[in-house]
This record gives sequence, C-alpha cells and structure tokens, in this order.
Amino acid sequence: MELTAIAVISIFTLSIFVGFEVVSKVSSTLHTPLMSGANAIHGVILVGAIIVCSHASTTLELSLSIAAIILATINMIGGFVVTDRMLEMFKGKKGAEK
Repeated sequence: MELTAIAVISIFTLSIFVGFEVVSKVSSTLHTPLMSGANAIHGVILVGAIIVCSHASTTLELSLSIAAIILATINMIGGFVVTDRMLEMFKGKKGAEK
C-alpha cells in the first residue's frame, strides 16, 4: 500500500515538471489555441464531476463531487475569460480601422 502512494506522488510530481516545461516552451502566438483546448478539457471534467455527483451515495462523496463541480466551473469560466482577453489583444484599434 505504501509503495502505491509513493508511486502516485512520484507520477504527480513528474507531471508537474513536465507540464511546466511543455507550457513554458509554447510561443505566445499559440497560447490562445492552447487555452481553447484546455477549456474543452475542463468542460469534459465538469461533465464527469456532474456524473460522479449523480452517483454519490455518502455525504463525503457528495461534498467532494460538489467541490469538483464548483472548481471545474471556475476553471472553465476563467479559461474563457483569459482566452477572450488574449483574442482582444490581436484586434486592431477601433480608430485605426478607418
């Protein structure tokens, strides 16, 4: 049992380092498509959290699944807000269009 916990912690730690390295190497022009893909993944996570919540049988399961729904919703909405702000940077000035 202890070996499994160590393996899970090791995989989690390695995934943090790999994720940081991958995202830090992305050029600024690709951040918007990357965020759009992340928003789609967060939508899937939100649907999964809702399904888990519907099958919850104990108070702990229900409270954890509701927390997952809240966090996934905040993450998804925040991603859309950031993507919208980034897309606004690529638009020209309104006075310069004439």
